[in-house]
Amino acid sequence: MKKNADLGFCLALLATMMWGTLPIAAQQVLVSLDAQTLVWARFWVAGIGLFLVLGFAKKLPKLTVCNAKYFGLMLLGTLGLSGNFFLVAEGLHYISPTTTQVLWQFSPFLMIFLGVVLFKEPFNLSQKVGFLLLIIGLIAFFNDKFNELLQLNTYALGVILSMAGSLIWVCYGIAQKLLLKQFKSQQILMMIYLCCGIAFSPFANPVQIGNISTPFVWGCFIYCCLNTLIAYGSYGEALNLWDTSKVSVVTTMIPIFTMLFSILGHVIFPETFASLEMNWISYVGAIVVVLGAMMAAVGHKIFGK
Repeated sequence: MKKNADLGFCLALLATMMWGTLPIAAQQVLVSLDAQTLVWARFWVAGIGLFLVLGFAKKLPKLTVCNAKYFGLMLLGTLGLSGNFFLVAEGLHYISPTTTQVLWQFSPFLMIFLGVVLFKEPFNLSQKVGFLLLIIGLIAFFNDKFNELLQLNTYALGVILSMAGSLIWVCYGIAQKLLLKQFKSQQILMMIYLCCGIAFSPFANPVQIGNISTPFVWGCFIYCCLNTLIAYGSYGEALNLWDTSKVSVVTTMIPIFTMLFSILGHVIFPETFASLEMNWISYVGAIVVVLGAMMAAVGHKIFGK
């Protein structure tokens, strides 16, 4: 596909903004629905939507080429993505959307480490510096929350759930990397979305959707359901139109967008969106975490190491 930097940037920015605002909307919906029902709905909407798109384009995957290895990888990907969606959604009961997105930055770093161990990829200086910045940034971000973390209260539970969600996502990342030898990325997503929807079906309670009582929460619910399909689609198309490293730089800004939209939401609708309980050190910490992710993603291109 012909490169188009402007469109690639716009699509990467769209995906980043959608991922950044997702936990803010999900937190509103989780007042009426439990986490497994919301995740179930999101997976089925994304899976069916992608099935229709690929079917119309005559690009549906041929399952006849699958063997036991690929089915095993599909199960691994299903475990990783379903676990991530559920744990992060459950964690939103206890911590802010911004905190979940800051903790999400563990995922790319664990992918880097596993890439070194499993695929013998290089672990360069910029990635080491990025990891150091991640640790420093997290310490600064939680500077006023250490007492709550040590007391193992509900805040600590939310942090543990969200961190576990970011780490288990790596199962999906590894599975997708290996499945790309046989399928296209959108085909992999469609199959895993549908598998996740099936996996959550016994635990979901669709009747709860009737508990949504206001147009605003209905809008948040619809946004959450469409978010996965549109954001991942935009991200995948951005990778086709723009350099991977540049797309990665844009997507590392997800926590910043979450923070900005959380502040904006509270300013405009203070009765709906809670204020961010962060001091200036926490804000600096969030920025340092993002800088660490950027360094790990493209530092070698900037500094040549």
